[in-house]
Amino acid sequence: MAGRTIGRPPVRRRVAAGIALVAFALAIVVVVVMFLQRPILLPVIVTALLISVVSGWVALVSRGGRRLAFTVVAFTVIVAPLVLLGLETLVGAAALIVLMGVTNLAARVAFGYERPVVEAQRYGTSVPAARRGVLLMNPRSGGAKVAKFHLIDEARQRGIEPVVLEPGDDLRALAEQAVADGADVIGMAGGDGSQALVADVARTHDIPFVCVPAGTRNHFALDLGLDRNDVAAALAAFGDAVERRVDLATVGGRVFVNNASLGLYATIVQSEDYRDAKLSTAVQMLPDLVGPQAPGFDLHYDGPDGNRQDSVDVLLVSNNPYAVRTLAGAGSRPRLDSGVLGLVAVRVDQPRDVPTLAALEAAGAVNRFSGLREWTAETFRVDSSEPVPVGLDGEALRMQPPLEFRILPGALRVRLPVAAPGAGQTVVLGVRGVLAALWRILIDGVRSPARTPPTL
Repeated sequence: MAGRTIGRPPVRRRVAAGIALVAFALAIVVVVVMFLQRPILLPVIVTALLISVVSGWVALVSRGGRRLAFTVVAFTVIVAPLVLLGLETLVGAAALIVLMGVTNLAARVAFGYERPVVEAQRYGTSVPAARRGVLLMNPRSGGAKVAKFHLIDEARQRGIEPVVLEPGDDLRALAEQAVADGADVIGMAGGDGSQALVADVARTHDIPFVCVPAGTRNHFALDLGLDRNDVAAALAAFGDAVERRVDLATVGGRVFVNNASLGLYATIVQSEDYRDAKLSTAVQMLPDLVGPQAPGFDLHYDGPDGNRQDSVDVLLVSNNPYAVRTLAGAGSRPRLDSGVLGLVAVRVDQPRDVPTLAALEAAGAVNRFSGLREWTAETFRVDSSEPVPVGLDGEALRMQPPLEFRILPGALRVRLPVAAPGAGQTVVLGVRGVLAALWRILIDGVRSPARTPPTL
């Protein structure tokens, strides 16, 4: 169905779109010139890259001499061809990396707060400004975004009552008190875990909720269609706004807005060292978790075919399905109102599956891995013989089994700025789609609410 035009993009976005297109074109020129000068270069580099990625991942899940050997292989096969083919090749490769970096950075600016709005999507209902809006704020969240974006002053200027979370405060109690004092709209400026808690209070009292993306990743805000880079803009939802209903999900009676991760990631984030040294902690733990001698995770569930599964390496249960392309980031959700949980299970049965998974992960095509299963359900149960590590909306928890997941269809009334009427659903564009969208921004300014820009 045709898209809706909402004005023209600002000049900076049109300029950025032009820069992204030019940089991409120059990158293509560099590739063509390098290939014409040295026809053997492209297949050698592609082969070396694949071998390097696979060797690197094998090194990660190994220890001792095996790790060292594969690390050396990974480094050698990517560097040696460039060195052997000469300085000209090194310069060309460096130029290509720079141009692709410029392309992606400029594309981020060009897409920025906007993306094509599809008429088939639900926009919700127009609602008047809040009579008494209250915004709870976590001043430590997201690297102190509350202070960075002057949210306390911005809220007061809009007639919104700010409630700043102090050390030792009970966030739920503060939210409940705000409702008891007469708040007719309640919001949260913080990370996804805090968003879920305050959203649950709003759900319980059936009052509208405002999401202000003042956390680190803000996945919920992304899928609602908010600009995560313009935090203060979300405060407009306390004024004349658009209201729509979205789903929430629960596990063990606890509400979450994004997802619960079990298995590999959930176990790594339990480590006390993870917060201060994420990469080194993961590298240290991987061999014991997914290496050839790893015992597997004690997780039992019914798969999409109804058959009982007794182990899994990664299990993701989400509030509505994600468009999964890599395991490093779940991607985003085309809808938040489908009324079902999204379920993704990844199992590595044999050591030789690790290189395959690594290559697909590097290519952004992990959904093609034979050990990956995706399905949906309204309820889902996970059994275990011991407390289960869970990464719940980014928070590391241990929960007593069985874990009972369920979806709460249309449970939350969400208010969104008029400029972003609930159009957070993600379209997987691909390279052609990205280039076409950049071209439209450049020439005629098709403008619409937010999404995180794709990369080429």
